[in-house]
Order: sequence, then structure tokens, then C-alpha cells
Amino acid sequence: MSFYEKPADKVFEIESVRKSYGSKQVLKNISLSIPTGVVGLLGPNGSGKSTLIKTILGLVSIDPRRGDTGSGQVLGFDWPSQVRIVRDHVGYLPEDDCYLQGLQGIESIQMMARLSGLMKKEALRRSHEVADYCDLGQERYRNVETYSTGMRQKLKFAQALVHDPRWIILDEPTTGLDPQQREQFLDRIYALANEQGKSILLSTHILHDVIQTCDHVVIMAAGQIRLVDTLDNLQRPSQEGLQISVVSNAGKLGDALRAQGIQSNSTSDSQLVVLGDESILLDCIWKTSIEQQVTVLRIEQAKNSLEQAFLDAVRS
Repeated sequence: MSFYEKPADKVFEIESVRKSYGSKQVLKNISLSIPTGVVGLLGPNGSGKSTLIKTILGLVSIDPRRGDTGSGQVLGFDWPSQVRIVRDHVGYLPEDDCYLQGLQGIESIQMMARLSGLMKKEALRRSHEVADYCDLGQERYRNVETYSTGMRQKLKFAQALVHDPRWIILDEPTTGLDPQQREQFLDRIYALANEQGKSILLSTHILHDVIQTCDHVVIMAAGQIRLVDTLDNLQRPSQEGLQISVVSNAGKLGDALRAQGIQSNSTSDSQLVVLGDESILLDCIWKTSIEQQVTVLRIEQAKNSLEQAFLDAVRS
């Protein structure tokens, strides 16, 4: 089955990509086109996400002598023949740590800027600029081997941004971040896309991160693309309804609504889905919640679960 679509503005468009390590086929005839914006790449461990990213960047080569195949365009350049030029326009945050012991954080960022072609003074200026943006603070002057996991993630993010790339690839970027740091990181991703017009590929297993930041979703499993769609489509319910958040006793509220002929389902003690026309439901929900002494915190349009869409795609 082909999951190949042709949006007007594409970051990359690849066809028939196969990649093997020895007798093990890791990427199985992948054809994929993704648009500009923020795209979430989801998949279980071993699904081939990191191999796909490294193949697109030329860090893992397509070797026809071993049965590998694939062609396409990335950022308007022929792929894989012009993959070195592609890398000049891409910022990459790898999943694994990659730093040289003995260098300060700011020196590590500057080294990446110099490798990307920036002159020494401009490289240092840009390095401090992105260090500020990534909240490295005075830790930029510490040796990188003394960094915590969260600090190393910030450092890799700064290294990925220092040359002002057109496309940013983030592989498990929020690993090791505490909840506040994670939200700050996701805010930066949103700002890069919506204020600076960057296209971003976010590879992660954290569905919350995708829901917070992404426009499109790609789901991989067993070396294949299983699903490509917009986040809005995946979360659009098959029936009109409302999602109600309460302090507690969602089941009690649901029972009272069902007694009035309103279809409802409590998904937890604090969450309730009510199906039907919003204009008819709202007054009844508020009135019933007061009668049942159930405190309503929030009412919003019902959405399908991205987690369920993920599980369905992986199992297919």
C-alpha cells in the first residue's frame, strides 16, 4: 500500500527506500512525502525511525550492492546523490550523546558552527545567541562531560540550531527533561515553526509532545509506514460531542445524563465524553452537574485518542 501524498510544499519526498543490515531488512520499501511545518514521527522501539532519519541524512548509506534502494528529493535537492548538500541545510539533534570531552558547552556549539561554514567571530556570536535561546545560562562555560542528561539535551538543541537550518530533525529531544523543561522545550519548537517558519521533524515515543506541537503525524512499525495524516484528522471524532473534565465523580454525572436520554461515557473519574449536538447539550450538562454537585472544570470539543490511533496503526 502506498502512503505517498503530494502536498504543495514538501520538505522531502522519497520513494521505494529499502535498507538492510546484513540479512535484516530495516526499512521496507518506504515511500513518503511530508509537508512543511511540524511533523511527528511515531513508532515503537525498533520500528526504524532512527534508521530512516540517518538514511535521509546520509549517515547511513544506501548501498545498491547490498540490495538497498531509494530515490527522491530533500529540501529540493536530489537524494541520495546530493545528500552532503542536504546536510548543510539541516539541524540534527541525535538521540545518542555526541560531544568531545574537555570542551566547554559554548566551545562545542562553536565547533558545530565552524563545521557548518561560519567564520570564527560569527560562529561565536551565533553560539552565544542559541545558548541563550536554549537556556544554557552560565553552564555554557562548564565542560560538557559534567552536564546532566537534561543539560546535554539543551546543548544538542543549540548545536542543531546554530547554523540557522531550514529543516530541524529532533530525535527523542525531551529525554531526560523534567516536566517544566519539557514544556519549555515544546514552546521553543512551537516558536521555531510558527514565528520563524522552520520545518521540524519530531521523532518521539511521547504522544503528549506530538499533540502539543505537531501538525502532521507519521507512524512507523516494523520498518514500514503505517499511517500518515494530519493531527486534526486523527483526533476528529466519528460523532459530534463534548469532552468534560470534572474534579471527580464523572460516572455519577454520566449516569444522570444517561437517565435523561443523553449518550455519555466516563473514561476516568475525572473525564466524561458526551455525544450529541453541542448547542443542545451545554445547558443540560451545566444544570445536571449542579444538581449532582459535580464540579466541572472544562468543556471542549470531543477528540479521538492519538494513543488509540497509534495502537491501531502499529497492530495493523
